Amino acid sequence: MFDKVLIANRGEIALRILRACRELGIATVAVHSKVDADLKHVRLADESICIGPNPPGASYLNGPAIISALEVSDAQAVHPGYGFLAENADFAEQVERSGFVFIGPTPEVIRLMGDKVSAIAAMKRAGVPTVPGSDGPLPDDEGEIRRIARAVGYPVIVKAAAGGGGRGMRVVHSEAALLKAVAVTRAEAQAAFGDGTVYLEKFLDHPRHVEIQVLADGRGQAIHLGDRDCSLQRRHQKILEEAPAPGISEEERQAIGELCVRACLEIGYRGAGTFEFLYQDGHFYFIEMNTRIQVEHPVTEMVTGVDLVKEQIRIAAGEPLRLRQEDVVIRGHAVECRINAEDPDTFLPSPGRVSTFHAPGGNGIRVDSHLYCGYTIPPYYDSLVAKIIAHGSDRAEAFARMRNALDELLVEGVKTNAPLHRRLVEDAAVLQGGVDIHYLERRLPR
Repeated sequence: MFDKVLIANRGEIALRILRACRELGIATVAVHSKVDADLKHVRLADESICIGPNPPGASYLNGPAIISALEVSDAQAVHPGYGFLAENADFAEQVERSGFVFIGPTPEVIRLMGDKVSAIAAMKRAGVPTVPGSDGPLPDDEGEIRRIARAVGYPVIVKAAAGGGGRGMRVVHSEAALLKAVAVTRAEAQAAFGDGTVYLEKFLDHPRHVEIQVLADGRGQAIHLGDRDCSLQRRHQKILEEAPAPGISEEERQAIGELCVRACLEIGYRGAGTFEFLYQDGHFYFIEMNTRIQVEHPVTEMVTGVDLVKEQIRIAAGEPLRLRQEDVVIRGHAVECRINAEDPDTFLPSPGRVSTFHAPGGNGIRVDSHLYCGYTIPPYYDSLVAKIIAHGSDRAEAFARMRNALDELLVEGVKTNAPLHRRLVEDAAVLQGGVDIHYLERRLPR
């Protein structure tokens, strides 16, 4: 096991990693920008190092500065959390070439799954179902592009191979709009990701977003830990998640989970990962794999009892996977609400000083947050400030506990989206379960 781990992130996930390290008896190094010197995990870490100015590009995205911090602190490994450099294959490679351990998959696997075209090809080889599409990058020939779209059937969606987070995609409903959409998406992809490669898929009109959590040790052992439903989204950003996904049979769940395990073994996956699917009319369609810990990982932890971050660290330290598939038992139901520092109506960020913070409690309630009274939320980073997770013996109890928790939550000094969550956990369609990924944006204007 490692003696010391550097945490290359901030906010709630950095605190989450610090707690896991402490449970394993590992010393921690917190790196931070200038404005983040008062973050909770920075105060709690054994060591802290300022790695640059406030903009992410000068600090949390500054790979050389993070590697220098590894060197001066004598840390053996770096945990990237999610976002920032967590899925940057070049950074992972630089870490390993410098003699340290990257707590995550190998750089080669990150590259493979980071490119949507190569990821889809790898999934097809492993027998994982994918959305009908171009089976590779779109060519330059306009006639061939039209032929592919006709064969797939309108509506179609044009996507950037290097895209993510809802960026680099455009829905096309007719052939008349196809070529312009391809050209615009290529230009946007080149500007945003430095790669203008695009591909085409069938656009599903009422899918749900269901994902499968996996763990693999890169030594021939892999398991899945059930599914999550993340269909409540705004502009492709998740708002509320739950596990297990409602309305999916145990046979369906086991079948898709086994396919994901097979894919992990075929690509030599190492660490925690998530297969993301669109689910419509009883069919799963692979869309991408996240080669990191997910924001919504706590709902899986609550229903399985498995600490995913500790398992990430153990695997990175060279330990074989401790769990077998038969050890994974789903107990009850869990739901997570992402609390963002933003206006609940306009969604504009609301940075500033937190004058009052009271976290909810009670049976089955977990709060992952770096907030405390007097903390100032800076304007430079993502607005996520807390995650409230409620676990119950069944879905109804989990939602009842979440309603209580949201009523108890108190954040003053800044605005949060808690009022939106209070409406969601009382919404009839949400409580029934199985809403599609477009539901929230249809519901918001009302």
